[in-house]
Amino acid sequence: MENNTVEYRCLNCGNSEMKAPLVAVRYAGEQIWICSPCMPVLIHKPEQMIGALKGADKIPPSPHEH
Repeated sequence: MENNTVEYRCLNCGNSEMKAPLVAVRYAGEQIWICSPCMPVLIHKPEQMIGALKGADKIPPSPHEH
C-alpha cells in the first residue's frame, strides 16, 4: 500500500506539523494552517503576512492593551 499522507505546513513560516502544533483557520473561503508561534503575528500584525496570506492587508490588527 502507498502512503498518501499530506504534510501540513504553517503558511507564514513553513514549520511542519512535526515541528510545531498547527491550527486550521478558515479565512475568505479557504482553510489555512498556522503554527502556534505564528498565531500572534496573525492576531496583532497581520500585515506581516502579506504575500503569504491572500487578503492579509484587509485584516485589522487586534488592539493590544495591557
